[in-house]
Amino acid sequence: MVLSSTIAPQSKVTELTDDTKYDSLNLEQKKKAWPMERHRSAEVSQAILSKIGHDGFQLCHQPQIPEIVKGGCAPISSCDPSGEFTADSNGMHRHTITDAAWEALKQSIVYFKGQPIGTLAAIDKSQAELNYDQVFMRDFVPSALAFLMKGEPTIVKNFLVETARLQSREKMVDLFKLGQGVMPASFKVHHSHPTKKTETLLADFGEIAIGRVAPVDSGLWWIFLLRAYTKYTRDSSLAESPHCQRAMRLILKLWLSEGFDTSPALLCADGCSMIDRRMGIYGYPLEIQALFFMALRCALSLLKDSNDDFVYQITKRIKALSYHLHSYYWLDFQRLNDIYRYKTEEYSQTALNKFNVIPESIPDWIFDFMPSRGGYFIGNVSPARMDFRWFCLGNFIAILSCLATGEQAEAILDLVEERWEELIGEMPLKICYPAMENQEWQIVTGCDPKNTRWSYHNGGSWPVLLWLLVAVSVKLGRPHIARNAVELMERRLAKDDFPEYYDGKTGRYIGKQSRKFQTWSVAGYLVAKMLLDDPSNLRAVSLEDDGHIREPVLKRSNSCPGLHISH
Repeated sequence: MVLSSTIAPQSKVTELTDDTKYDSLNLEQKKKAWPMERHRSAEVSQAILSKIGHDGFQLCHQPQIPEIVKGGCAPISSCDPSGEFTADSNGMHRHTITDAAWEALKQSIVYFKGQPIGTLAAIDKSQAELNYDQVFMRDFVPSALAFLMKGEPTIVKNFLVETARLQSREKMVDLFKLGQGVMPASFKVHHSHPTKKTETLLADFGEIAIGRVAPVDSGLWWIFLLRAYTKYTRDSSLAESPHCQRAMRLILKLWLSEGFDTSPALLCADGCSMIDRRMGIYGYPLEIQALFFMALRCALSLLKDSNDDFVYQITKRIKALSYHLHSYYWLDFQRLNDIYRYKTEEYSQTALNKFNVIPESIPDWIFDFMPSRGGYFIGNVSPARMDFRWFCLGNFIAILSCLATGEQAEAILDLVEERWEELIGEMPLKICYPAMENQEWQIVTGCDPKNTRWSYHNGGSWPVLLWLLVAVSVKLGRPHIARNAVELMERRLAKDDFPEYYDGKTGRYIGKQSRKFQTWSVAGYLVAKMLLDDPSNLRAVSLEDDGHIREPVLKRSNSCPGLHISH
């Protein structure tokens, strides 16, 4: 079905010459200054449009995914079923955006043998699929949380069971066999015999991925999701089942194996996590370390035998990892000044500059970026190298897992408020800051055309990260930060067809290679809304404080902020 494009009436737009003038406007003037709609022509799915105006959402257990979008994608929430744009003084009705998001999430569901098993990475048929037609472990996490909070846990249970089965498969890259504990990065349903309707699952453990990198984060997210399912459903039978216990132990065996490392952090290759292309995160990236900490704490609560060797190893590793990250990754104004004054070539047990970081290697931008009030965990620490970039996911997971102390958690959100324009801008949320450009971009990314400055993983803005910002804001009792970010996103997200990411220093432009109807952009928004509407949903994603994990670390007040919900 093809709809003629609708053009919003031309409203009088306040003339703005710079950002300062815009900031000086009052709220009503800002509302008038925001254009309500843009002209666009595209083919719209009747399957989505016919249901946008309906309240509620029912999970439809259909044997196959409906063919909902053909050719270009049009905004599924900028029209009501009659094709008219729906807006009030704030732009789109939030109710309509939420309905559209639920419908888009429903249309992304993948079925295996008649049962829901996950969600597609994207349902944008206007571009080449690559691997966006697969179910990704990390991408499914916000979808799973949305279904859990909506009271639809079946799809999450099926996902956990089937991925645990996929883990047991032999994993080969060329002539090399991967460890047993490796979880798949993604999988897809393969119809091997169309007439007999035979279905099998094809998994990718990194052997066919771009760059051929195994997904270190998949196992970490799997344990996190198992704990979220158990916490939300109050049903421990899945976690205690033999196949889930075995899957957990295989993952833990892989993580806790001894090697040549002198650090409790996990050594990783570039491209092993959400940032899945060459971006200079090789070594000990914060995202992996924070997820590692989170997953270890989740595993402690999920393992059946609390007296076995795994529990002892996990407890030791948690304390060592916590000490390491607090000692060497935390950065605030005072710490930056200390590093700036470091001496080098220290050879002793009492050395302050243990990694022999050269002060002249500190980038110029950090001195202006670091406010007097605020702080964060930096991106990476290894011999003679500190990556001072801000990475959103790692810092927010540090708060949710209670890796960050109460003081540090508040400092991270202080930084977000102090540097709102840089980290939030016009579309939440910067995956990392700042972007690399010129010669640095050439050397570090290998001239990657997808990771140009302020695009994709190189300083791009990712709507999916909204749920993490909302979660930590609710946890710390600062929901106004979350509301401001949600309202900012609601101005454009649905009108822009739920893009994968945005480009530009402030996230003004839809990403040059961004897929539309990106499922985790849809799910991230829904989870954010449900966390704001009902803070008790936080129990699925946030851990309680355990003061013992930081006993040897800090003498000052170090309790993790308590949850503002009843358990």
